[in-house]
Amino acid sequence: MKFTRFGPKGAEKPGLIDAKGRLRDLSDHLDDLSGDVLTRLSEFNRLDIETLPLITEEVRLGPCVGGTGKFICIGLNFADHAEESGMELPKEPVIFAKYTSAICGPNDPILIPRGAEKVDWEVELGLVIGKPAKYVSEDKALEHLAGYCLVNDVSERGFQLERAGQWSKGKSSDNFGPVGPWLVTPDEIKDPDDLAMWCDVNGERMQDGTTATMIFKPAYLISYLSQFFTLHPGDIISTGTPAGVGMGKSPQQYLKDGDVVELGIEGLGTQRQVCVADE
Repeated sequence: MKFTRFGPKGAEKPGLIDAKGRLRDLSDHLDDLSGDVLTRLSEFNRLDIETLPLITEEVRLGPCVGGTGKFICIGLNFADHAEESGMELPKEPVIFAKYTSAICGPNDPILIPRGAEKVDWEVELGLVIGKPAKYVSEDKALEHLAGYCLVNDVSERGFQLERAGQWSKGKSSDNFGPVGPWLVTPDEIKDPDDLAMWCDVNGERMQDGTTATMIFKPAYLISYLSQFFTLHPGDIISTGTPAGVGMGKSPQQYLKDGDVVELGIEGLGTQRQVCVADE
């Protein structure tokens, strides 16, 4: 199933996408796609989807999951991206936090922060945790998954790499975390280790990759992270990006006011963001 959230920021309603690609309202059946609801998404298979209210007007899509406590990112998880970044392949997953205040809808604008000169794009596969995971084995890890989603790990490279401290301040500006449009349950994705992924800027293809070149796969990442802290329902793991980011180009290319970013992953939908200078 494909779940989503729609409506004004902070007042999103839960919904799902029917077999014809139409948005249906789920709010008579649950308050939000968050918390314990994520442990029982399979129950909604019993719903008669055709009886759910059909949303025909154009609406804003919000982040496809609510109540996220942790937004965990994995750095340098594609060999070609590590190479273009001039960094060694990691022996263990590189972990950093993207603060949850960065989360926004899939088509909300990218806000270019004051003083930013190196805002970059990164198409990534997101994992949404469905039930608590602590010390789980790799072979059991995907049992803790609610579903997959599309993430744009927007980054400000100057803040990230040229200023003192950790990466998080270059990753966590407002609207640096578009998530969605859909939370897609695992049964819909035949092979998460072989999904096409792409990103265009102003109509030009920048990233054209596949999750097949991911170094640390989804099951391993869930298991690995759960050895250090408990993963809770609604937590998002963003699993890294393939080559083609602006930092890796020669000359380097970064986003500016008015640029349009479009990205997608096979089976997980697409996003479109217009870049806007933050005031």
